[in-house]
Amino acid sequence: MNSIELAKLARIDSLKMVHRARASHIGSALSIIDILSVLYSDVMKINSNDPTYENRDRFILSKGHACVGVYSVLANIGLIDKEMLPNYGKNESTLMNHISHKVPGVEFSTGSLGHGLSFGVGKAMAAKIRKFNWKTYVLLSDGEMQEGSNWEALMFASHHKLDNLIAIIDYNNLQSLTTVEETLSIEPLKDKLLSFGWNVDVIDGHNHRCIKNSLVDIKKNKPTIIICKTIKGKGVSFMQNKVEWHYKSPSDDDLERALKEINNA
Repeated sequence: MNSIELAKLARIDSLKMVHRARASHIGSALSIIDILSVLYSDVMKINSNDPTYENRDRFILSKGHACVGVYSVLANIGLIDKEMLPNYGKNESTLMNHISHKVPGVEFSTGSLGHGLSFGVGKAMAAKIRKFNWKTYVLLSDGEMQEGSNWEALMFASHHKLDNLIAIIDYNNLQSLTTVEETLSIEPLKDKLLSFGWNVDVIDGHNHRCIKNSLVDIKKNKPTIIICKTIKGKGVSFMQNKVEWHYKSPSDDDLERALKEINNA
């Protein structure tokens, strides 16, 4: 399955999951699905028949509240059974409302923002020490870059030249109740990351060709971070760039409209 087809199916499944569970964060999930689809279709080394394959690339979703995006991608590439998806958010379900390592193919449970990159740095360092050639990918939110723990991780990764670590920032410029800029500005982000000794690329986070090119063109001797300019709620016109979809759950009518848009796109 190519990344375009995977993204379409993942958007559909994500919307259905959040609607059924009366859950939140659909805007955050739709924001990253193009990135996830390229990663899992065209970039990462994985084995759909064995999620614990030793030489697999590792992926960490640091913005754990966007978990339906990952769950839906994993289901559509065969790493988890698609029949699990309707159980999302139910009591006793392994498909929790924040991403859980109990799900096959998920490396790390996240919820509190600012932890994923530090964990990813540890995985990358371990791979270097043990001379494994797999890579670690960490997907962060833009608002998460306000957390000090990330900047400690950035310093550590640069100091140890962890060129097997690729961080991706979902920069949709909306968090919680307003914009990132109004909450706590992180600009000039590119200049800050460069000063911390990382390779930095800035791309369109919904252009699959750009995403793939950036992810495969990884330079040696430094960790890489990709700032993806994205749109919260991407793919559903009435959700795009609307901060309320950080929390709001789609109604029956919302779901019908959204699925119609995606299927007709």
